[in-house]
Amino acid sequence: MGGYAAKNIIRAGFETYVFDLRPEAGNDHVAMGGTWAGSPAEMITKVDCVVSMVFGPPHLDAVLNGPEGLLKGNCRSKLWVDMTTLSPKFMRELMKPFLAAGGCPVDAPVTGSVDAAIRGDMPMFVGGDDADVECVRPVIEAMGELRKVGRYGNGYVAKLVNSQLWKVHAAAIGEAMVCAKKAGLEPDVWWKVMKGEAADSFVLQHDVPSIFAGHYDPSFPIKLCLEDLSLIKELMDETGTRSDLTDTTYARFREAGDRYGVNAGEMTVCKIVEDDAGVQLRVKGDWIAPWEVTYDNS
Repeated sequence: MGGYAAKNIIRAGFETYVFDLRPEAGNDHVAMGGTWAGSPAEMITKVDCVVSMVFGPPHLDAVLNGPEGLLKGNCRSKLWVDMTTLSPKFMRELMKPFLAAGGCPVDAPVTGSVDAAIRGDMPMFVGGDDADVECVRPVIEAMGELRKVGRYGNGYVAKLVNSQLWKVHAAAIGEAMVCAKKAGLEPDVWWKVMKGEAADSFVLQHDVPSIFAGHYDPSFPIKLCLEDLSLIKELMDETGTRSDLTDTTYARFREAGDRYGVNAGEMTVCKIVEDDAGVQLRVKGDWIAPWEVTYDNS
């Protein structure tokens, strides 16, 4: 998703430097007019604002504190917008040396799916100093929709509880669909009448077609779902919040990873129920996969 977001920054006309541990990941961006940076330190020295999206805590720690991390460059008055899904407690600690170096952090983790990143309309939960957020607004709005949530770190909170509800919905949808089919209500009819009513959700609208198609959306694999759920559980434990439904959902996703492999698509959490019931929820149709969406500048 970060690669697609970077392309939309370039399309918006910003002078853009790109960096990835895999240099080939930046080929398209350089071809579009971006400039390759040799390291995070080199990048932050040359730009006004750095945007990052990586896999998790150790990767972001390396971006900041690595041998050629951001702290080795000129951070004074530089903005850093991070879009990774992370623990707010971890990030508030991690950002202390960046703040001490005169940097200005903004958290903007994203929701939606890879198709939203391609189109440039992915919602972003944005936390930070008001002046900093307004300064980076044009960059954020080149990638998606800015949803302000208050102080720095609140973006990570919003993303985690958003992911919590997504995963609970995803696990529950499999049970509802299989039950309906076994009771005589076909999946395509069920889907049509559920949308727009009390049972509706982003998962129902956006992700059910991946079940109909049978690929279960591998663009976001089970292993990333488990990482998110681990962070969600950590936050709930920190806040002393009951987590019965979340714990059950976590167990269901672990079961999906054990049965189908952690690289299987996120919606395989529903395939468990299908397989145990001996039914299939395939529906014929032209179901466009999220990663097959194309950018449209019209």
